[in-house]
Amino acid sequence: MIVPFVWMVLTSVKSLAESTAVPLAVLPSEWRWSNYAEVLRVLPFGSFYLNSLINVAVRTTGLLLLSSLSAYAFARLRFPGRDVLFVLVLSVMMIPPEVLLIPQYQIMAGLGWLNSLQAVIAPGLFSALATFLLRQFFAGIPYEIEEAARIDGAGTLRVYWSIMLPMAAPGLIAAGVLKTLHAWNELLWPLVVNDSPSKLTLPAGLAFMKDENFTNFPLQMAGAVMAVLPVVVMFIVLQKYVVRGFVAAGGVK
Repeated sequence: MIVPFVWMVLTSVKSLAESTAVPLAVLPSEWRWSNYAEVLRVLPFGSFYLNSLINVAVRTTGLLLLSSLSAYAFARLRFPGRDVLFVLVLSVMMIPPEVLLIPQYQIMAGLGWLNSLQAVIAPGLFSALATFLLRQFFAGIPYEIEEAARIDGAGTLRVYWSIMLPMAAPGLIAAGVLKTLHAWNELLWPLVVNDSPSKLTLPAGLAFMKDENFTNFPLQMAGAVMAVLPVVVMFIVLQKYVVRGFVAAGGVK
């Protein structure tokens, strides 16, 4: 997995001629760090970064809140049709995302949200995977803890907020990291609902660096390096929590 990343970094500091030469040169004859400055000059990279940060922050926060609420209901509350409804939620994972593009686009158009960050964010506020992961966490918490809280006078929301969420922290971190990576790297949906450069996220903005007849590979790789560095650092720092979250959700104590 490290080889493609190293190749991307090396290509980002090559000249255009070197990047397309045959045979390929592994190391550049001249390290052109100016390619990074050129990317910042030709693209509104700051705007792309800001849009991506807003998209990730709102989507991840909203998704964790909604998914944890639904997961708590599926794991701890008893109501008619609970198990059937949970199976229906899980079945969403078997639907290819491309199938939902046209219906979601029509909904965004009907709401008047095209060419806005709302259109990028809204469909990502639900995740069947996050709901399943957190439901497994909540189901594994001993009922005695919840019963003790209720004896002390805690209601359902208080139990959820003060007892369940802190105990499900590994699951929240795992789901949050995975959905942050997905939101940060998403390309197709932002391109479908946006054609305004001021509303594009990083992957969608980088797609504008190529056209039908010409692609400047070093500049494109320089932009990709700047786009991927934040998520690489985040994953390296938090990967142990992701593993711990999935292990605990799988029932391994």
